[in-house]
Amino acid sequence: MKQEARGTRGQDLGLRKHERIDKTVVITVTLLMLISLVSIFSTTFLYNNNGSWKQTLLQIVWFAVGTLFALLATLLDKKTWYQLAPIGYAFGILLLVLVLIFYSRTMATYTGAKSWFAIGNFTFQPSEIVKFLYLLMMARLVDQYMDDCEANHYVDHSVKWQLKWDLKFIGKMSLWTLIPMALVILQGDLGTMLVFLVMYTGCVFISGVNWRIILPIAVLLIVIFGLLLFFAIYDREVLYHLGFKDYQFARIDSWLHPFDNTRQDSYQLSQSLKAIGSGQFFGKGLGNFEVYVPVRESDMIFATIGENFGFIGASIVLLLFFIFLFQMVSIAYDTYDSFWITGVTAVVVMFAFHIIENVGMSIGLLPLTGIPLPFVSQGGSAIIMNMLCIGFVLSIKFNAGKSDKQLMKRSVTRGMRRLSDWSESHINQRMRQWL
Repeated sequence: MKQEARGTRGQDLGLRKHERIDKTVVITVTLLMLISLVSIFSTTFLYNNNGSWKQTLLQIVWFAVGTLFALLATLLDKKTWYQLAPIGYAFGILLLVLVLIFYSRTMATYTGAKSWFAIGNFTFQPSEIVKFLYLLMMARLVDQYMDDCEANHYVDHSVKWQLKWDLKFIGKMSLWTLIPMALVILQGDLGTMLVFLVMYTGCVFISGVNWRIILPIAVLLIVIFGLLLFFAIYDREVLYHLGFKDYQFARIDSWLHPFDNTRQDSYQLSQSLKAIGSGQFFGKGLGNFEVYVPVRESDMIFATIGENFGFIGASIVLLLFFIFLFQMVSIAYDTYDSFWITGVTAVVVMFAFHIIENVGMSIGLLPLTGIPLPFVSQGGSAIIMNMLCIGFVLSIKFNAGKSDKQLMKRSVTRGMRRLSDWSESHINQRMRQWL
């Protein structure tokens, strides 16, 4: 990657106007949004005798707002994203600190996590937006690492020098990752912490650091996961001392033994398994429910899909996700630019983890977490973050081959450039010693 990723083949694609928007990504996301609206309508209106349109209409509003963010993000080019990364990261960290102080007491009581701001009936989860701001920072770090490797003739040095160089770079990435991870852990949100960890791992692997470092890291992560699972099953006192809570162990117990305590901790998972299984091959049809599943419209939305549309409907949803992820990988592959490759890798890894975890927990393969199904689960914060990521990916092709003069004709680009230029001259100078 160190040799190829510095090129800008993506800027020389010679794309025609109608080719600048990746239709495959747009179509798959649109279909997933339609599936979301149908599933939420089925769950909140058809399922209840006194059902309301409120949740479905609210989801439409969030999709409209998210689409606006995606369109604005599509207009921004690499230079703007690159310069905005530090100020965006700093803003994200500020949000994570503030939510620890001004969190919604009601949501904390309901979810067990101090992760939401609340203004009246409106709630906002800042950690969702920070995922996007974090991946921008990772993309900048890797891109700068590539520049430094080229400037210092990395390939001409000894293995010992390369290992020292790469370890220093991984140390930087780890520092920038540990800060949001620590703040999210303080919120009591283990699921989001895992998302940051997965994104960090993907960025390290794609950065091109020496395999002599990558292999031990991979082995270490596997060993840590194995030890955590071992202690969770056989000796929980060790994990209690590390800060784990009873509700987290309850989720592990419900995962390992979903039908042992169906009146309490295992109730949600056991009901989800019954609902999905009862859908059989073709499903029961829209609005036809026989099994009650808590929070079916958000985290457990896959249970609605499985019960209403059966194996066929669930398979179509998973196929759409596969096409969606594959197409984004193809977009990144065509750019040969380390900033875009790293950013899209973080997006793909994040979405893949969300999909695997959400579907996995719904069918009993993975422990329950508060991880939503991208574009399908109800929730405004997650939708805005998802759509920002889509706009970021679409901006690669949309701005390919355009000169700086052409880009600056857009008022959005000019405004963001002014902000990013201010960031470069103020915030970035103070952060440069860490970069």
